[in-house]
Amino acid sequence: MKRSRAQKPVSSSVDLLALRECVEQFATKTVVLLGDFVADEFQYGEISRVSREAPILILKHRESHIVPGGGANAANNLASLGAKVLPVTAVGDDAAGDALIAHFRRLRVNVSGVFRVKGWTTPTKRRFLAGWAHTVGQQVLRVDYEPNSPLPETIRRKLHQRLSLNLRRADALAVSDYGFGVATPELVHLTSAKRKGALPITLDSRYRLHGYAKAGITAATPNEAELEAEHHISIGQDSHELERAGRATLSEMKLQSLLITRGRHGAALFEPGDRLTHIPIHGSDQAVDVTGAGDTVLAAYTLALACGASPLEAAHIANIAGGLVVMKRGTATISREELLDAIRGEASGAAS
Repeated sequence: MKRSRAQKPVSSSVDLLALRECVEQFATKTVVLLGDFVADEFQYGEISRVSREAPILILKHRESHIVPGGGANAANNLASLGAKVLPVTAVGDDAAGDALIAHFRRLRVNVSGVFRVKGWTTPTKRRFLAGWAHTVGQQVLRVDYEPNSPLPETIRRKLHQRLSLNLRRADALAVSDYGFGVATPELVHLTSAKRKGALPITLDSRYRLHGYAKAGITAATPNEAELEAEHHISIGQDSHELERAGRATLSEMKLQSLLITRGRHGAALFEPGDRLTHIPIHGSDQAVDVTGAGDTVLAAYTLALACGASPLEAAHIANIAGGLVVMKRGTATISREELLDAIRGEASGAAS
């Protein structure tokens, strides 16, 4: 068996003033988001009694709401961080699609690249949360609604045309692939191959990270579980397995950087030249809700790279953003002001 060579240790320290200046530039950047829009629906109810029909709880419905999930959550985070977002996606001609488009219109996000598909289902995750009066609801059931047919070829052509058009005025492209057929390696490759000049192209792919190996991706932000699934391994506390898998993905995809989020273990940043940086978790390691945290990391990392930050600086910004959003319930975002406050807090702590 060939023994893997050791990674060169790299200091994880960064200039916090530079991070702050970078985040302050977020509002000047335009990011195209190609991704699978998902509707995250939350149904809240109070436990009224146990059913006599079956051993289940009966919930008295209190309220329900739909928020952007999947690629829509990444777009929502980009907007919350102050960027101009140009989403390129497809939704069904249904209530979930209506809700997502209405949300982004309220934010004054250009939705001309969000195509309605007649007879198609907007991917929806309907969560039921139960609790007693004056208690925090706990999720007891999730029902997923998914498209039962691929996107029509006419919609694929429209996606390609809109993506090529929007990239003419963009500072970066973020790809959020949740496996519903909007974001594909073929579409990204087709678009990136025609572009002249450098443009950060970042990727968060749930099921086919290495499928984008020849698509022109410059940086990827998988979580540890996605990396494990790609390499059919279990990392856990095995740093050698992490190094081997991370280096293999970096090499195979010819990336400029690979940021792996590791939950309470923080993040690991791989760069060419056998550089590996371990970044400790920001804030508490007792997350309230990790739903959608990867979307926040993708948004912050993409924006930082678009501002000219180094991969290490961008990784720190994304790590702080992820640490903030997991302390919120549900599918959440963080604002540019929250991120700046957290960086200021880090600077104050370092100075004391």
